[in-house]
Amino acid sequence: MKVNIVGAGVAGLSLAWQLVQQGVEVEMFERGSRVGEKACSWFAGGMLAPWCEAENAEPVVLEYGKKSLAWWQNALGEGFVDAKGTLVFAQQRDKKELKRFARRTQAFELVGKEVISTLEPDLASQYQEALFFKDEAHLDPRKALIRLTDVVQALGVKINFEQEVEPEALLPEKVVDCRGYNSAKAVQSLRPVKGEMLLVKTNEISLSRPVRLLHPRIPLYVVPRDDQHFMIGATMIENGHGNQFSVRSMLELLGSAYALHPSFAEAEIIEMGVDLRPAFIDNLPRVERDNNIWRINGLYRHGYLLAPYMAKLAADSIINDKHEIEKLADFKLKEDKA
Repeated sequence: MKVNIVGAGVAGLSLAWQLVQQGVEVEMFERGSRVGEKACSWFAGGMLAPWCEAENAEPVVLEYGKKSLAWWQNALGEGFVDAKGTLVFAQQRDKKELKRFARRTQAFELVGKEVISTLEPDLASQYQEALFFKDEAHLDPRKALIRLTDVVQALGVKINFEQEVEPEALLPEKVVDCRGYNSAKAVQSLRPVKGEMLLVKTNEISLSRPVRLLHPRIPLYVVPRDDQHFMIGATMIENGHGNQFSVRSMLELLGSAYALHPSFAEAEIIEMGVDLRPAFIDNLPRVERDNNIWRINGLYRHGYLLAPYMAKLAADSIINDKHEIEKLADFKLKEDKA
């Protein structure tokens, strides 16, 4: 069996890995000239944080997101997944936000200043308490994409860069459309959600794990990267202007980072990133089939968290020639009935 995958972002590469593990020949077609050049997953936070995401996501995100940590460790090998948990803070005036977050999540420990000073010493002087989600993890999405590309190529996957093709052009062979919002013409119910991120560098503060700062309007997360770099995100703007970083977003992200710790005032801005997250109305991803074309789409803000499970659903349908594919929304219906 041979399968063609259009799009080499996190969804396409995850599916390629899943298929080659089961002996399927895979060829990929990517419009960018290199890994991540035109993939919104290049600008992701890379947080494997199902318990935190459950604060405003459907239960299925937690249920299947919990399995992503082991998947990524297996696919990437040692040294790419950092399993040190997540710390969630709120300023004193927003203390009720921390309580609300705790009510809507699980698998955390309420920790005080002593534990904070052990986990993140540079934040101990700023905060008296936090929620610690010890089972969460994070990865550098850019390193992950590059590594996963190398892994699947070593396993025999051919990747054709600078090849912008329509899935229909590859028929009658089996084809999987993993182009994200670039598939909007074929997936009419898809909508764009703009995400903006900043990459900054400072030697004034060190962090060992992702940190979230709660705010009634603009929640913030800061994810440590190598060499004292920090990814700051993220906005969720319901429009399709994918290449414009707004003044408001810049002010809000920088202001929130400064609120987390004043040391970020001296940080150097290294990069501003903007792209469109593909989403359906329920913000849950889907695997759909139309004859010999399969589509993985709608990963929204859960690309690295849910791509492994979506890849497994798609691979199962392709290999076993299934027309009925389990929908994540069905899990929500089961929960509602229960």
